[in-house]
Amino acid sequence: MRHKKVQKRQINPDTMYNNLLVAKLINYIMRDGKKTIAQAQVYNALEILSKKSEDPMKAFDKAIQNIGPKVEVKARRIGGANYQVPVEVKHERKMALALRWLIDAARKRPNKEYHTFAEKLAAEMLAAMNNEGEAVRKREIALKQAEANKAFSHFRW
Repeated sequence: MRHKKVQKRQINPDTMYNNLLVAKLINYIMRDGKKTIAQAQVYNALEILSKKSEDPMKAFDKAIQNIGPKVEVKARRIGGANYQVPVEVKHERKMALALRWLIDAARKRPNKEYHTFAEKLAAEMLAAMNNEGEAVRKREIALKQAEANKAFSHFRW
């Protein structure tokens, strides 16, 4: 071991839904330390979701489950050559990737259709719930890459 193991920071669940994933989503969206703005955007998005579907938390969880990848490829250097080795994704990384992809996809949505970021986020969550949208496409790409490089799976470490 070269270094001391990094201590995981504990984050508190969010105030409205008492959910850790929502708190993480707020923290990912937050820019320049403006947490109240990020909270307002997330809560507005969940409010929009509650109007379109029954329970916003169930919808959010289902969207995150649909976005999260099961396998991804990691570059591994063996004998001077780089191989893309398929690896199973740990739960924590799966959630982090899902949240990141959800936010990126929401930010890329066109401004002509949606006026606020909350609307974009809600639309992306709804799409992810139905297994469609940009974030789910990202997962599909990761899965295809892993499938294509299945031959190198014996290089796993």
